[in-house]
Amino acid sequence: MTMNTPMEIPEKFKDPETGALRTDALLSSYLALEKKLSEMVPVDDKERLLKLAGRPDTAEEYSVDVSHGLFDIDPEMNMRLHGLGFTVEQVQAVYDLAAEKLVPLILEMSSEFQAEREVDRLIHEFGGPEKWKIVSKQLLTFADKNLPKEVMSSLSSSYEGVMALYRMMKAQEPGVKAQGEPAKALESKDLHAMMRDPKYWQQKDPAFIAKVTKGFEEIYS
Repeated sequence: MTMNTPMEIPEKFKDPETGALRTDALLSSYLALEKKLSEMVPVDDKERLLKLAGRPDTAEEYSVDVSHGLFDIDPEMNMRLHGLGFTVEQVQAVYDLAAEKLVPLILEMSSEFQAEREVDRLIHEFGGPEKWKIVSKQLLTFADKNLPKEVMSSLSSSYEGVMALYRMMKAQEPGVKAQGEPAKALESKDLHAMMRDPKYWQQKDPAFIAKVTKGFEEIYS
């Protein structure tokens, strides 16, 4: 009866001090071999394997759902993804991630840029940074005393809204109408619904914003 002799471990996989198997070196060598073998696969075989995995024959055949309306299909990007061997599902995942992560970031940056432009307009309107600083404090005091917080927040987010606040303050009428006044309850509710419309907070439609601002001005002045 013969006994199996232990397999000899190559020196490069041995720990020089203990003689134990170095699993990290073995794994590294295996991955390098696997990569080399994959590069040896003929082009035709690669194309066949990619097709079996789900990659279409051409980039034009990618069926991408962009019904969210945030952006359109990018043919150039699809061609690059096709060259990388992406399946239909993987390409859809790329678009979905862009909608989830990148677009909100771009909108936030755009909103911040727009806010800076609005402040520049107000500084110019009131004759410089120092005068605007004084007026803005007066407006804040007036709005805190007379307007609901959500209305103040809405009006202070745009140049037109701040100018409406300024006109209210200058009018100095004795008392702002009560918030729950029955005659205006429906109008106030409608205006708050309009504030949630994408045309107001996302698209910054000038005519739409002006309509909301005028509505608040009529109610609270």
